[in-house]
Amino acid sequence: MRIRREEVEHVAHLARLHLDGQELDQMTEQLDMILSYIAKLDELDTSGIEPTTHAFSITNAFRKDVVKKSLDQDKALANGPEHSQDSFVVPRII
Repeated sequence: MRIRREEVEHVAHLARLHLDGQELDQMTEQLDMILSYIAKLDELDTSGIEPTTHAFSITNAFRKDVVKKSLDQDKALANGPEHSQDSFVVPRII
């Protein structure tokens, strides 16, 4: 066993969790299974593997910026229910 019940009780106390005896036993067993799996991963030889942050090495997934003609201001303002000079009129929120 990689983790003791006392350690689980201590972590539960720090996390302000109130666990009864059965819950503590169950949590101890589950955390022990997780730590056992992590120990198996520690057995792997990763000395020749570079650390990565993503599964695929994509440097930029975005398209190139292309300059295009903007929407005419009058056409954009025509889509709103009400406008004043060069902006939309919206209800005042305080």
